[in-house]
Parts: sequence; C-alpha cells; structure tokens
Amino acid sequence: MPEARYKRVVVKLSGEAFAGSNGFGIDPDVVHWIAEEVRDCHGLGVECGIVVGAGNFLRARSSGLHNIDRTTTDYMGMLASMLNCLALQASLEALGVQTRLLSAIEVREVAEPYIRRRAIRHLEKGRVVIFAAGTGNPYFTTDTAAALRAAEIGAEALLKATNVDGVYERDPKTDATAKKLDRLTYLDALRQGIRVMDATAISLSMDTKIPVIVFGLRTPGNIKRVLLGEPIGSVIS
Repeated sequence: MPEARYKRVVVKLSGEAFAGSNGFGIDPDVVHWIAEEVRDCHGLGVECGIVVGAGNFLRARSSGLHNIDRTTTDYMGMLASMLNCLALQASLEALGVQTRLLSAIEVREVAEPYIRRRAIRHLEKGRVVIFAAGTGNPYFTTDTAAALRAAEIGAEALLKATNVDGVYERDPKTDATAKKLDRLTYLDALRQGIRVMDATAISLSMDTKIPVIVFGLRTPGNIKRVLLGEPIGSVIS
C-alpha cells in the first residue's frame, strides 16, 4: 500500500458539488461517489475530517435573499450544511466507513456537539469526522470553518476540493488566457484577492502555518492523489 504524505487532514467539500448536474439540492449518486472517494482516502490510514458547504441550497449573499438579514441567512446556511453532512454520513456508513457527525450548533437528535478533544479522539479511533454547521457563528464561511477545524485538531494540511483544478491568476471562466498558479504564498493569495477561498480562511491558515491545497474534485481519485503527494492543483503555503 502506498504511504500517504499526511497523517491527518481536513477536506473542504463545496455544497455545489452535492447537487451534481441538477444545480440544486442533493444528487444521491454524486454523494455516493464522493463517499467512495473519501473511503479510498480513509483506506490509506489518513485521519480525515470533512467540512461541507451549503451552496447547493443557498448562497448567503444571494440577491434573492435581500429581504432576509445576513445573520439569519447565515444560520439558514448552517442548517443547510447539516443536510449535506447527514447525506454524506449515510453514504459513508453504507460503504462500511465509521463516522461521527459533530455540529457547531446543537442538534442533539442527529449530531454530537462539537468538542475539540472528542473530535480528536474519534479521529484517533479511525473514524471519519464530519464537521457540520460551520463555525456556529454568522459572518463566517465554511472555508473559515475548515481552516479553524484544521487548526484545532492539528491537521497537517487543508484540502480544498472545488470546481476548478487549482488557483488561477484570473477567473478562467471569463478569461481563457488566465494562468494556473502551482504555488503561491499566503500573502500572495491575500494581495491578489484569490476568490477560491475567503481572506479570513487564508489568514487563519497563515497564522497556523497549515498549507492549503486547492484542486478539482470532479476528477476521480484526486483527493487520494493529493494525500499521496502527487503534484496536482495549487498549494498556498
């Protein structure tokens, strides 16, 4: 069995990925495929924490929510992330992977409250730990939640699985000539206003010296490749 480069990581999954081609809601086939990807990584002996966004249900700054204040929409997003986390947990358990769902807001009927030492203990016992409801506070994204959890549990890297294959100097969707950046510093990412991750998450990763690896989720096996140290995506360090 190949040896993984990291012993403990946090993987940030976008909520949009859970919708598949539907663009909204949860596609069970896509979630099952993502669960298989996580299972393969868990099989390497890596202690995996997972943070899932809620973009498949709503965007906090969407113009369609203009009549609802930001604090309320952020709490709506936390609850929406819980739906994604429950779906992922069910798919992982169906594949024989032991999991624990820890929530930053109290939903005791479906998830344990987030306690740092408890999360670490679950990881040490070989369970995949899914972190739900972001940080539990409004005005913070799930990217920031992923950076925070990575710092709290002592993760060696933060893996940002997204819809693009790395960090670009400009938006590749609007500028086909934009170049992919294989490596950049935290300060470079902040100065250039890299939109693949918010500034708070990058700043926290810089303070804790946890490298952020940005890569495409849609290519099968990419999470495993990152864990094995293959040079894919972009590294912010």
